[in-house]
Amino acid sequence: MADTKREIERKYDVTTDATLPDLSGVAGVAQVVDRGVAELDAVYWDTPDQRLAAAAITLRRRTGGADAGWHLKLPVSLADGVREEIHAPLSDAVPRSLSGLVRSRVRGAELVPVIRLLSARNLCHLVDADGALLAEASVDQVRAERLSGGTGTAAWAEAEVELADGGDPAFLDKVEKKLKKAGVRRSDAPSKLARALAETAPRKPAVEPAAAETAAGSGRKPGKSGAVAEAVHTAVGEGTGTAGDHVLAYLRAQRDALVSLDPAVRRDLPDSVHQMRVATRRMRSAFASYRKILDRTVTDPVGDELKWLAGELGVDRDQEVLAERLTTRITGLPRTLLLGPVRGRLRIWSVARRAGSRRRTVAVLDSRRYFALLDTLDALLAAPPLRPAAAKPPGKALPKAVLKDYRRLATRVEHALSLPPGPARDVALHEARKAAKRARYAGESAVPALGGPAKRFAKRMKSVQGVLGDHQDSVVAREALRALAVQANLAGESAFTWGLLYGQEEAAGADRERELPQVWEEVSRPKLRAALGG
Repeated sequence: MADTKREIERKYDVTTDATLPDLSGVAGVAQVVDRGVAELDAVYWDTPDQRLAAAAITLRRRTGGADAGWHLKLPVSLADGVREEIHAPLSDAVPRSLSGLVRSRVRGAELVPVIRLLSARNLCHLVDADGALLAEASVDQVRAERLSGGTGTAAWAEAEVELADGGDPAFLDKVEKKLKKAGVRRSDAPSKLARALAETAPRKPAVEPAAAETAAGSGRKPGKSGAVAEAVHTAVGEGTGTAGDHVLAYLRAQRDALVSLDPAVRRDLPDSVHQMRVATRRMRSAFASYRKILDRTVTDPVGDELKWLAGELGVDRDQEVLAERLTTRITGLPRTLLLGPVRGRLRIWSVARRAGSRRRTVAVLDSRRYFALLDTLDALLAAPPLRPAAAKPPGKALPKAVLKDYRRLATRVEHALSLPPGPARDVALHEARKAAKRARYAGESAVPALGGPAKRFAKRMKSVQGVLGDHQDSVVAREALRALAVQANLAGESAFTWGLLYGQEEAAGADRERELPQVWEEVSRPKLRAALGG
């Protein structure tokens, strides 16, 4: 079984004969307690091509010290030295509880030992007046041995200060101030593993001039897509930037978010499923918005797979949101209006609909289809199917795509408002909501290139999406409340409360419908679109 803690630490360069300066003068430190020297033996595992290291992830098996076992470290904020550290008991093979958390990075590749670090750690504890631990400070004498991809070795010394669990990160600033006065400076290496990989890497032979000339001039002419890609990269190299450059940067950010959120979803962390769905939707929306920039014959099938993934992830998330909404409604009612076992009925209904959903979500993330999608995204971004418009300046190509999505939204909103209240209008408003989300994402994706006008546009589209989203939530809630009323009636319970809640949701939906024209009038002013240019 794995357990987790938040690791906040800083590393410093020191000479091999160095010791830490006296830290008892650091504000808040009442005593520096010598904990002696610990001999640590850590073997770091990765794929042969070091996919985990490339993502700043470390997976190690360590003996010695107080926390022997398997440790997986996932980056939270590399700039601040913050990582999520997940422990598992000592075993010969990589524990399944940890191998699953790196599967989105590793995929079908084998995990092998790549680096062995032997460290003599001279450790001390910084404690306050009550004897509570503030931080651990140490000087490590490190020897690194390459286990795969070479046979190099390296040795160095480094100091490390790790904040105690639940401590204030500002305390590390106080310690660092003391270290700086003693001439100790922060290390450039983000981790021992990163330094070991760099210092034990085989030296690459110099490229012979003839070989370099052959590689640079094969004489082959790129195809149409290759020519566009060449134009994009040429423009970027000149520092001008292109529409294709901005779109691809946005897509890479969403792909990276998708992959990095995978461990959080497997661990069932709060909001992780929602954020992963958002990444899939943004990427799929970009494929649809930028069809003049990316070849849709390539991106449409990928968009279909992203839709599948979002749908699978949404089963659990949508049920959770709906249950929270109904629970809030029930909580807001006076006790005199709660007739029958209302809370119990809702609980039974929620559990029944969520039964097995956690296992189903993990099964999706372990499926061949999911990993094939990740591989396809990597391949698409490595060799993007760019169209001629990709080489144009972003100030011309991106506004056209954003405004096209706006016109699509305007058509759907106006159609929905022309219909009388009822099921047909509900469906039309739902379609308008999806169009508003796409327009919002298009605006957000254009912000790095277009700046303030795109940001304001996205904000206004979000307001439309919010009204339409609230309306759709009321529609879904009404369907659920009707089902709950039927179940209550069949069980011989009073359906009064469910009917009352249904009426509340019906009124909430009507309120949003009355609100929409005013919101739409505000966001559809021409000056908002004119500022985008294009």
